[in-house]
Amino acid sequence: MARIVHLSDLHFGAHDERLVAAVERSVDELKPDLVVVSGDFTQRAKTEEFAEACAFLERLRDGGHEVLGVPGNHDVPLYDVLRRFLSPLTRYKRYIDDVLCPVHELRGAIVLGINTARSMTFKDGRINESQVEFIRDTFARADSDSVRVLVTHHPLFALTVGDELQSAIGRQDMALDAIEEAGVDLLLAGHNHHASVSSASDLVTRAGGALVVQAGTATSTRTRDQDQSFNLVDVSDGRVILTVYTWGGEDYRPADAKAFAKQDGHWSSARSAQPAA
Repeated sequence: MARIVHLSDLHFGAHDERLVAAVERSVDELKPDLVVVSGDFTQRAKTEEFAEACAFLERLRDGGHEVLGVPGNHDVPLYDVLRRFLSPLTRYKRYIDDVLCPVHELRGAIVLGINTARSMTFKDGRINESQVEFIRDTFARADSDSVRVLVTHHPLFALTVGDELQSAIGRQDMALDAIEEAGVDLLLAGHNHHASVSSASDLVTRAGGALVVQAGTATSTRTRDQDQSFNLVDVSDGRVILTVYTWGGEDYRPADAKAFAKQDGHWSSARSAQPAA
């Protein structure tokens, strides 16, 4: 079995220390094979914010946890115009990871992160042709029975949060072609501060059979219609169990668990979902 803790939108600089400590306790208790952070490590891409995020990651790693992350739009400087356009991710590379599209192989799964943050857009994300080729090439080398997991900060799809429809990633058609051809199983993203799970084909007819898994904000004080949360993803024997852990005021608690099974290339709801121990 492969176990992944999916965090997103940490927003150091606009975070709650109680939530940070609770996430660390939860990760230690859940003992994942990999911790995924789908972007927005910082609030305004300031040096001190990246230093706090770095210290958080070091504590996770000191606890024996592997970490894979991708940048978010908040990790690109907003008001420092020169840095935004000349060296937008220099601080990210210094404090978080100098690899912007990391790959991690687990028993039964392969996880690929793709950077969707761009200087030219303040909020929205984009994907480019070289990244699409990297997606195809990476998953083409994977074992045929490995679950293929793609991590981005920005969702590939337009998703409704509250009463608003949030925009899809730039060059969506190219991205959707790539994930369908590569046989991607799970799409992990954040950005909207809103946890949800859906089938890609329910969102866009030609999108293939991947599960679209959105994480809420794990440690930020900035919420949207939901309390802070993170996801636990358990992959085993052709099944995926997704458990949402929600902030309860003192700690994170398993609030919802859903099981999915793959049939004819599509993931659909299955029975017997129980919150992970």
